[in-house]
Amino acid sequence: MPLDKGRIGTRFPVFLAHFLDGRKLISDRKNIMSSSEREPNNRGSLRLAPNVEELEEHKRKVPRQFVNFTFYRARPEWRLLSESDKQDCKRDFIAAVDGFRASLLIHTYSTVGLRTSADFMIWRIGCELDPMQAMTAHLNQTSLAKYIESTHSLLSMTKRSMFIGTECADTTESQTHVVSGEADYLFVCPLQRTREWYARPQEQRHEMMEENLRIGSKYRSVKLHTTYSFGLDDQDFVVAFETDKPADFLDLFQELRETKASCFTLRDTPMFTCRKRELAECLDALG
Repeated sequence: MPLDKGRIGTRFPVFLAHFLDGRKLISDRKNIMSSSEREPNNRGSLRLAPNVEELEEHKRKVPRQFVNFTFYRARPEWRLLSESDKQDCKRDFIAAVDGFRASLLIHTYSTVGLRTSADFMIWRIGCELDPMQAMTAHLNQTSLAKYIESTHSLLSMTKRSMFIGTECADTTESQTHVVSGEADYLFVCPLQRTREWYARPQEQRHEMMEENLRIGSKYRSVKLHTTYSFGLDDQDFVVAFETDKPADFLDLFQELRETKASCFTLRDTPMFTCRKRELAECLDALG
């Protein structure tokens, strides 16, 4: 069966696999966020993650990436500036961000009117942390830095897949390469499981996540990205949903709240609703 690009129904098994434990289970269903090869003559079964040699080979083929979502808010002093000063600040900031697009995959979103704690968000993806730090240091030296502040930052890593941009020569999604930043809306939240969840037998967690799998298969307009934060940040995972239909995401998330696995969620807030915009549009919306 051909892969249904951009639909959660073809990749929701990752929601099952990512939350079981460090020995990630792989479903035989064809989904772009899972990259382990299936056991021959064993369709429909689950198996443990590959051995060390398989993992090392996979790492050589698919580099792991750092993923960061940083949210910014304008200070009141920004709106007191003259229009010419604002334009100078915005040009300076945009040039600084553009200077790092060669080393980082960057997407920008506006949150104006959607959340009081943030006005815009920058989603950054890269194989090293140094470019992210260098970019942040450079942004801190821009004239706009005096008038904005970072209110939230979520750091995580990929495991079995990597993000690619639509500007790549071959933007076809596969089991290991996922196109990001295509949909109009992005919903982002941290996810932290309870200690009791990790103490549960693997079979019980598998059974509970199968329920999530069945629910997710109904919402084919929603694309799920799950990245890992163990030891990198306060949460266990960062979960991001891309869609052009916010109502579908709302219905999906409401149903997931009612599952057994949800009882073992320690935290999945704050939730951010983000509208994809060019950076210039995000800054113009600051007023």
